[in-house]
Amino acid sequence: MSALKEKLETDLSVAMKARDEVRTRTLRMALTAVKNEEVAGRRARELSDDDVVKVLTREAKKRREAATAFDDAGREAQARAERDEGEVLEEYLPAQLGDEELAALVAEAIAETGAEGPRAMGQVMKVVNPKVAGRAEGGRVAGEVKRQLAGG
Repeated sequence: MSALKEKLETDLSVAMKARDEVRTRTLRMALTAVKNEEVAGRRARELSDDDVVKVLTREAKKRREAATAFDDAGREAQARAERDEGEVLEEYLPAQLGDEELAALVAEAIAETGAEGPRAMGQVMKVVNPKVAGRAEGGRVAGEVKRQLAGG
């Protein structure tokens, strides 16, 4: 079992004993998502820590999107609940890259590939994505690549 999945399970039992409803609910949901990912596809498999991080990143993104949707609909209580769950998930994810760090990684990838103009976005993304690996959302990375390739 991956160390991260084991930590999630341990933290879940601690949260249940402490009667921490938000943490219990969030960790149960996260472990369910991890287990669903393990049995998805043709045959069951054991997820690595990197795979578990990908699942948790996807779940955190869902929480952010749901919170935004609830805010837009004027449903503050549900938005707050989604944000609380997102905060719990963030504890298990790698630290997010700052804007300067992301810009530097993108600039390095552009220099490495010799890319020029918006058409080269795909080749730059191929180089930069493994370096970013879960530390920045794809949309944010794509936006920075597009900005730098456009000369801005």
